[in-house]
Amino acid sequence: MRILILNGPNLNLLGTREPGVYGSQSFEEYLIHLKELFPNETLDYFQSNHEGEILDKLHEANYDGVVMNPGGLAHTSVVL
Repeated sequence: MRILILNGPNLNLLGTREPGVYGSQSFEEYLIHLKELFPNETLDYFQSNHEGEILDKLHEANYDGVVMNPGGLAHTSVVL
């Protein structure tokens, strides 16, 4: 199974932004752990701070599933 993990604005700062709240691990470090947990799955990762890039990635995606954390776009975007 091929799965896209898609993160929205500011999630590139995981591990550095308010580590007391969000933890000190970057998403890239966490992704290594996810790939170890699911060795038979193809996990692709994309992050952008730009709504248009996120939409373009969704439109071009040829995946069996998408797991998305849209960040702040979850409450401010009428497009997503």
